Amino acid sequence: MECTIGGTRRHLVDLALGQQEAGHEVAVVAAVVRDLGMAGDLERLAQAGVVVERLDMVREIRPLVDWKHYQHLCEFLRRWQPQIVHSHSSKAGVLARRASRRTGIGQRVHTPHTMSFLFAELFSPPKRALFRRIERGLAAHTARMIAVSPSEGDTLRRSGVVDPAKVRVVCNGIDPRPFQTATPTELAGLGLQPGLRTLALVGLVYAAKGHDLAIQALDDPELAGWQLLCVGPGDPSEYLTLAERLGLRERVHFSGARNDVPGILAAVDGLILPSRWEGMPYVVLEAMASGRVVLAHPVDGARDLVRDGETGFLCKSIGVEALRTAWRRLAAQSQEDARRMGLKAQAEVSERYTLASMVQGTLAVYSELL
Repeated sequence: MECTIGGTRRHLVDLALGQQEAGHEVAVVAAVVRDLGMAGDLERLAQAGVVVERLDMVREIRPLVDWKHYQHLCEFLRRWQPQIVHSHSSKAGVLARRASRRTGIGQRVHTPHTMSFLFAELFSPPKRALFRRIERGLAAHTARMIAVSPSEGDTLRRSGVVDPAKVRVVCNGIDPRPFQTATPTELAGLGLQPGLRTLALVGLVYAAKGHDLAIQALDDPELAGWQLLCVGPGDPSEYLTLAERLGLRERVHFSGARNDVPGILAAVDGLILPSRWEGMPYVVLEAMASGRVVLAHPVDGARDLVRDGETGFLCKSIGVEALRTAWRRLAAQSQEDARRMGLKAQAEVSERYTLASMVQGTLAVYSELL
């Protein structure tokens, strides 16, 4: 896998460990370049008995490098002879499926974790058209496509690049215990203002996650009692400039990457998900497991998880005004009402979105092909 960062990285590691624990032979070929923390994950996988090979595939299209990595994958498949070749994310999805087809080894399964041709804010129309053509060609030779949420499954079926009959849904799952038992992090140490209610925005700092939309939504007199804590790796300079321009610099905080997300979620009033697109956002599952109310854009995954007015607040559309309107609804709730909503969400995660269900669901897809 190339996209070893964020939720995709977590999904891969949890799935490989779960399959190994279930008694299957598992091999992982993955990159480390986008998040050096993946090196520790590969070591943990190896200690659990997973066959691990590091191959630093790159996100950009680089023909010579990509050809070298494709050849490496062909050699690995010939050496290891897997029955299933399961690829994740865009670049690895291209290289692994082409290597499988070239060698004739393995039934091909792909989990895209959202399709790159949908990323209007990241890629130009010609690039997205190219990505769509590539994916359509690969999908014709892919036995199954796994969506990580029901709504992402609908997106894949409507995309026009894959036969709808090949799409299967296996929802992401988590171990809720670390979030249910976390000790709250001391927020004053992160520069937040005492007396203000806090929403956390957790994720990689880049256009897809909608930090700019959340900051603009906060620019509202009715939300003067709220502040925003952004947690995750990436350069926040353009978003801090935006906050400064709007007069919100004292109420918008970026902490960088943290290893105490359970404690942060335990300390804040709720989670905001202003993403422009998702597949099944792990952070929403984590916030729900923490008993926190969630305010989310109606992106794939969030539409399945957040029941508007019951376990959180789901925006009517994607954009600043819809986000602001939903935030006002949250602000109108008492803290006790928000807590009750969070407890409903917590129970739902424990019942429906577990690691075991994710692993068993994926193995069931393999069984169809074997």
